[in-house]
Amino acid sequence: MAQGGESSSGSSGDDHNQTHPVSNPSPAAVADPPSIDAIAHQIKESLSITKQHRFWETQPVGQFKDLGDSSFPEGPIEPPTPVSDVKKEPYNLPSLYEWTTCDIDDDATATEVYNLLTSNYVEDDENMFRFNYSKEFLRWALRPPGYFKSWHIGVRVKSNKKLVAFITGVPARICVRKDVVLMAEVNFLCVHKKLRSKRLAPVLIKEVTRRIHLEDIWQAAYTAGVVLPTPIATCQYWHRSLNPKKLIDVGFSRLGARMTMSRTIRLFKLPALPVTPGFRKMELRDVPAVMRLLRDYLSRFVVAPSFDEMDVEHWLLPRENVVDSYLVESPENHEITDFCSFYTLPSMILNNSNYSTLKAAYSFYNVATRTPLLQLMNDALIVAKQKDYDVFNALDVMENESFLKDLKFGPGDGMLHYYLYNYRLRYAIKPSELGLVLL
Repeated sequence: MAQGGESSSGSSGDDHNQTHPVSNPSPAAVADPPSIDAIAHQIKESLSITKQHRFWETQPVGQFKDLGDSSFPEGPIEPPTPVSDVKKEPYNLPSLYEWTTCDIDDDATATEVYNLLTSNYVEDDENMFRFNYSKEFLRWALRPPGYFKSWHIGVRVKSNKKLVAFITGVPARICVRKDVVLMAEVNFLCVHKKLRSKRLAPVLIKEVTRRIHLEDIWQAAYTAGVVLPTPIATCQYWHRSLNPKKLIDVGFSRLGARMTMSRTIRLFKLPALPVTPGFRKMELRDVPAVMRLLRDYLSRFVVAPSFDEMDVEHWLLPRENVVDSYLVESPENHEITDFCSFYTLPSMILNNSNYSTLKAAYSFYNVATRTPLLQLMNDALIVAKQKDYDVFNALDVMENESFLKDLKFGPGDGMLHYYLYNYRLRYAIKPSELGLVLL
């Protein structure tokens, strides 16, 4: 129920999966067609898929062999069992390790989790960048309304109590077609690099699943950068340069063909101020209006969250260096007509003497009813640039594809796969049918 239990090579089963691609080609570049070697590699991978996914074949998830089989009904794969029948004791760990519940409110524990993720979590393929979730971000991500502390799970070394593995779940209401399903969103599966051969990831996944079942919740949503059985959607990250010189200097992007640095800087230059009348930062008093906009908009998608006012207040009310939200208030009648948001997820820059941090904004939820979406997102880019972000990232979910090329986003070099646990969709959906953004 997490970001993968099997590595993409099928070897140890303890490689964490890349939740978001972290590096990209030149924003102005067009992706090259796949080479013969790449195609051969894909064929080889698909032939050995059963070997790679032994763990996932034991789980109630869509299996590759059943893809497109219309005899299977959509919905839960296995029925819920009585909570009294759920295993009461945690799963066994190797003898040197013990379970711990991580109290993210405790500063010492939050620091331990931060240090584990900072040193061992998602990296790009070239080992140039690694996610650097702040403690404030982790507290926001892990404490939504109705969260369970018992779903913030760690593994410690018995002898010295060092935290060496982590996995989390948070509750969410997810609309799948017309059904609202209570689910867990599972995230932050991380195993210390030195322990990747211990096959801890499948045990972490089974343990978080057990604890979620104890709360009478039987479905989950998660993402991974690798293909597991079986994605409900496959999305691509796009990147918009805000500080192109720095991005090129650190190797995040490169100069386009026949482009100089000064021409590139001019290409990505933005106005100093947003252009939409009534564009302002979201405030607490805006929560009901933003909820109405979001609920109406998200109802168009096959899979999307079902937000109430408490969810909107938690996930979208601005928090410094965590989440930013802006809206358009009509100057005439003060009606809230449009909304945009992004969250902050910096990356550490590895092995660079001049820079240590890449400040990245990630598009979150956006609703355009009166203002063209292209204009609304251009204003979002402008305020992100004002706040010294280096790059603005967006998935091609919802209606994002309509503005990506026009606003000079370039395609990233990795895909993000969405999964549902114990819930079958008969066919994979297009990114444009997906209204869910997982952190």
